[in-house]
Amino acid sequence: MKISDLQIERYARHILLPEIGGAGQTKIMDGRVLVIGAGGLGSPVLLYLAAAGVGTIGIIDDDKIELSNLQRQIIHTTPRVGKPKVESARDAVETINPDVKLQIYEERFTADNAFKLLKHYDIVADGSDNFETRFLVNDACYLTGTTLVSAAILRFDAQLGTYKAHLKTSQEDHPCYRCIFPEAPPADTTPSCAEAGVLGALCGVVGSLQATEILKELTGAGTSLSGYLLIIDGLGCEFRKIKVNPDPDCALCGIQPTIKDLSLHT
Repeated sequence: MKISDLQIERYARHILLPEIGGAGQTKIMDGRVLVIGAGGLGSPVLLYLAAAGVGTIGIIDDDKIELSNLQRQIIHTTPRVGKPKVESARDAVETINPDVKLQIYEERFTADNAFKLLKHYDIVADGSDNFETRFLVNDACYLTGTTLVSAAILRFDAQLGTYKAHLKTSQEDHPCYRCIFPEAPPADTTPSCAEAGVLGALCGVVGSLQATEILKELTGAGTSLSGYLLIIDGLGCEFRKIKVNPDPDCALCGIQPTIKDLSLHT
């Protein structure tokens, strides 16, 4: 893709970075990212990917905006309460950058639509708020060979990881989400944000880091977070980057996998 004079002006601060430059910006503009959830994490992810010029952005969410969302879901505004989140997100993204091609899906990400959706995208940004969806997204991304950048947040704590287990080679192996979390914890042990609360500003921190990792994956800049888990303690302002290895017994990407399709999720 040829960069126009207006685009050179718009993305000048990216192009000035030696790690990105014109070639990297072109990769961003050719990039295709599906964002799952237009909520607390999806909001900053969408805003920064759009501002960066990601060529095609998909947004999937079946919720409508509630007043209680606005404390952290900064892509939405008070006058849009009651409106579908995907429509509100589309309006915001189009205002930020008309260069971006948007595709909205007012539905849930399910086993029935996963493969159909993922075939159109290079990277998935998972900002979902429940373990059921996170495991489904991980499994679908592995089975389709799609890079996943996943984040989660609750109260003052968060985690971020990049998963590329489909790229395993003899030189470098990559764990999947199930290598770290083999199965979802019991439902009664994991309260939702609606039950336990969440610091709104921390969503901005984590979502911005998630967008950063996506842009690094698109351009090849820096070091991938794959193989590590970033754990964030918002109250203590502590960041820990933990090395994680592939699990040879992983049910999805291990030596003898038992998960070979999405039937587990149907």
